[in-house]
Amino acid sequence: MSTEGGTKAIIAALAANTGIAITKFIAWGMTGSSSVLSEAIHSVADSGNQLLLLIGGKRSKRIADEEHQFGYGRTRYVYAFVVSIVLFLLGGLFSAYEGWHKIHAPEPLSDPTVAFVVLGIAIVLESFSFRTAVREANRSRGGKTLFRFVRDARQPELPVVLLEDAGALVGLLFALFGVAMAVITGDGRWDGIGALAIGLLLLIIAIFLAIEMSSMLVGESAVPEQTEAIRQALASQAMVNRVIHLRTLHVGPDEILVAAKIATDPHQTAADLADAINEAEVSIRAAVPEATYIFIEPDIDRSV
Repeated sequence: MSTEGGTKAIIAALAANTGIAITKFIAWGMTGSSSVLSEAIHSVADSGNQLLLLIGGKRSKRIADEEHQFGYGRTRYVYAFVVSIVLFLLGGLFSAYEGWHKIHAPEPLSDPTVAFVVLGIAIVLESFSFRTAVREANRSRGGKTLFRFVRDARQPELPVVLLEDAGALVGLLFALFGVAMAVITGDGRWDGIGALAIGLLLLIIAIFLAIEMSSMLVGESAVPEQTEAIRQALASQAMVNRVIHLRTLHVGPDEILVAAKIATDPHQTAADLADAINEAEVSIRAAVPEATYIFIEPDIDRSV
């Protein structure tokens, strides 16, 4: 998955959510709907999250220095983790509270037509943003489902935007349902139920994102396809009798550290081994361009 694709999806989502947030706040001011207010806060949280992802992407491009010798690539994971916390606190908890409050103290909607119009416009804009994110994901997910793509991705931006946009669309349907039921029944508690459903949905997404991002922060290996490609590249070298150990680690979304121990002929000279290692590094980078840091240790095959 390209970083460029993730950035494109972020910008599309930011543009959509900024416009949506403004219209939702106007609609809330005119209707007093808790569902619409929850959706407005949701859009503000999403807009802030997209700004955080853009900032994280920019800060991750800093040049490696003595203190951070493998660069700042993991900064993107840090900002994505902060996004999950913002979504949890600002979006989920507020919406859940607003829904609980409206259920216990229901109020009639003053102008539900405005709410319906704004929610309809928001669904169209969110659909555009979600379509952009899905289209960018389709470029690299292959035969994987979107859920598996999100689970396996090592670049945080596009999965985050996919989940946010999907959550936003479902949340809009919850809001539409809450407002519609409040109008049909004349019971304002339905509006609160819609807001509460939005809050619970955001909490679930936030917890899922926090788990995924924390795993990336701790350090994840290359995906199985890349690991196998690296192993094959090593094994294809004439001087490599066997790959004894192979370890990979993402030091950033687009940078992989490769550490391998290979079995070689004990009679090879140091110069021959150096040439073989250099050729192996070239082969690995050709197979997996993200393999930025490669450390290969030659050893004697004691298993034979």
